[in-house]
Amino acid sequence: MRTVTAVGHRGDPYLVRENTLPSLRSAVASGADAVEIDVRLTADGVPVLLHDSTLKRLWGHDRPVARLTRAEVAELTLGGVPTLAEALDALDGHRVMIDLPGADRATVRAVVGAVHELGAAERAYYCAGPSTMLAVRAADPAAETALTWTSLAPPRPVLLDALRPRTLNYRFGLIGRSLTDRVHRDGMLVSAWTADTRRTMRALVAAGVDSITTNRVGTLRSVLRTPGRARPSDRPVS
Repeated sequence: MRTVTAVGHRGDPYLVRENTLPSLRSAVASGADAVEIDVRLTADGVPVLLHDSTLKRLWGHDRPVARLTRAEVAELTLGGVPTLAEALDALDGHRVMIDLPGADRATVRAVVGAVHELGAAERAYYCAGPSTMLAVRAADPAAETALTWTSLAPPRPVLLDALRPRTLNYRFGLIGRSLTDRVHRDGMLVSAWTADTRRTMRALVAAGVDSITTNRVGTLRSVLRTPGRARPSDRPVS
């Protein structure tokens, strides 16, 4: 029987503030097989968990994390923004999908290097667009990658040859049975983001995806335990 991997998007953000240690732990407690996190570098080169370039949305400070030291980030957020090392420790051996928003090559090298230094290379994989994934591949030829792809047109063979992704990572609305069948024939897996309703989750399972990233891990786990009656379809999920 095919297994669908449940991935907590930035932890369990409908219950706990995203990209925080309590959110990561909540995702695992809710049944996540893996947890997606966003990693950026502070001014002094420490990888920390934050999706946005500034602290404004989550923490109320319109300050770019790239211009703040780790100590300054901790002070402004009362310790709420964890380091990558703290996140990996909190996930306690679980798989982690590392997104690298806005990362340049130096940032990619630093994050990939930190993952190796922390002994987490075997359970970490990376997701982003082509340019960032090329930087990941250069930093670690053996890294597992999930190439984020935003078009129904398949990636060009020359790009796939350079990146060697294990997975193609699509926004859920692009996915239908014909797409998953094509990607599987090409020897890759299909992951979907970010699915938050039961109807969408069931449709993705019926379309044959291998992984679903969600803000509602508990709901997805419930759907996976009790599959619905959705039938395979060539139509994209709506």
